Amino acid sequence: MKNFFFKVAASALTVTFFSPFYMNAQSQRMENQVLQTMKSATRFMIETASYNGGFVWSYLPDLSRSWGELEAKRTMVWIQPPGTPTVGHLLLDAYHATGDEYYYESAKKVANALIWGQLPCGGWNYVFDFAGENSLKQWYATVGKNAWRLEEFQHYYGNATFDDSGTMQAAKFLLRMYVEKNDPVFRYPLEKVIRLVLESQYPVGGWPQRYPLMYDHPFQGKKDYTSFITMNDDVISENTEFLIQCYQAMGLQNVKEPIMRAMNLLIILQQGAPYAGWADQYTVEDLQPAHARSYEPRSINAGTTVRAIHLLMEYYHLTGESKFLAGIPAAIGYLESTALSEAEIQKFGRPLYGRKGIFVPRFVDPDTGVPLYVHRVGSNVVNGHYYTDQDMCNTIGHYSSGAFVDVDELRKAYNTIKETPVSEVIKGSPLLSVEKVSLPKYYTRTRQMEGDEKTDVAKLIKTLTKEGYWLTPLKDISNPYKECPFMAPSKETKYASTFVGDEYDTSCYSSETSVMGISTAIYIANMMKCIHFLDAKN
Repeated sequence: MKNFFFKVAASALTVTFFSPFYMNAQSQRMENQVLQTMKSATRFMIETASYNGGFVWSYLPDLSRSWGELEAKRTMVWIQPPGTPTVGHLLLDAYHATGDEYYYESAKKVANALIWGQLPCGGWNYVFDFAGENSLKQWYATVGKNAWRLEEFQHYYGNATFDDSGTMQAAKFLLRMYVEKNDPVFRYPLEKVIRLVLESQYPVGGWPQRYPLMYDHPFQGKKDYTSFITMNDDVISENTEFLIQCYQAMGLQNVKEPIMRAMNLLIILQQGAPYAGWADQYTVEDLQPAHARSYEPRSINAGTTVRAIHLLMEYYHLTGESKFLAGIPAAIGYLESTALSEAEIQKFGRPLYGRKGIFVPRFVDPDTGVPLYVHRVGSNVVNGHYYTDQDMCNTIGHYSSGAFVDVDELRKAYNTIKETPVSEVIKGSPLLSVEKVSLPKYYTRTRQMEGDEKTDVAKLIKTLTKEGYWLTPLKDISNPYKECPFMAPSKETKYASTFVGDEYDTSCYSSETSVMGISTAIYIANMMKCIHFLDAKN
């Protein structure tokens, strides 16, 4: 940057000089405004929006209604991202960016809320309720029971879940809180969740969706799927990553063998050619693909297969063992073989927005390779049901029956890592380092800043309300709970591709008319923009 710059005032033809001192003062004022905005927004979230340090996903401005994945009571705390653990991670990130103890003390409030909601087994359900278990059961029996597309909330198990990264995000946050200042307050709850992860791991290396194991909810004539070995929503990868972080940050030696067992399982679970992909769930006894929810058929899942390919390359980075690369060419070949014709894509009937790659069916029968497209009829949980066939038309909207796969990028990444010397590949691996490897400075993952950071952050400063929140259109709202009367099975197709059914369906959906409110995700994203701005100055 030059030591000074010129501003020409065309009307007066005068030249004004700005010294470096003026520019530094202006920059300092901007930084102070950013810091004040961060503090005001966090004060509101901690002192007004939260309940005892716990958060849900969104709120009306008067806090009269709030939502996680479903509408929540005021006393409820959501674990799934972007819920309570995600806020905790953000607060530690803000502490690392600013050095301001306020953020660490706020993170402690979030940690204390999570410790309150930690189950005796050491993990967390999707949600807990400060009003007590009876209040939570009543919510499950009403709001949860009527959520047509969210079948995981239609039955109260009372145990912990690894689904949707909830338990693992909370576990990673407690790990960070402990190693930040070696505060013994966090050691016991951290040890509880470490024991949970080790105890719940099957001998072959995988984990169930929920633990302790329960089999009390057979659904529509099929076995309760929550005990199956689960890859869906990154259960294996998230649990493994947490154990790796415990190894690197705490030096725990007893977690290395379970880590390797889990990584090796990924190789075992790949199906044989010609359908050389991965399923979302597997039966424990014979490691065969299995079903889950009624719109998650027993199948090879294209999205899960893509994630598995990336995960195998990550495991090669961690170990340098070429066995993790061996199955990738067959997996890429399988994905290529499932590419849909233009005629089939037209039947999908939805805009594809110029996405790169090939368009493939999400679900494929693991025995025959036949696509499985998911549909539903009816209007609510009482009179409706899901089913699969081979017709791409009018599939469900909340879980796409098709997926884009950029096979060229996959092959490029594979070839690059294969051609890289092993010594370079494993550089920095926490599993191979003889010393502890520090945890990342920041955990919160948001879209990187684009364009003019200064302009973007200046807008955040201006749009923060005097109360201390950013008012934003809420992504999801829901119908208030109403008891659903008995209805005969229906063939209604009006709701075949919508996110919500009739007035009795409590599933969340995007409103056609904007509902303005307070979004936890927007708070997190805007705070990270401020953090990126501060980082760029240093």
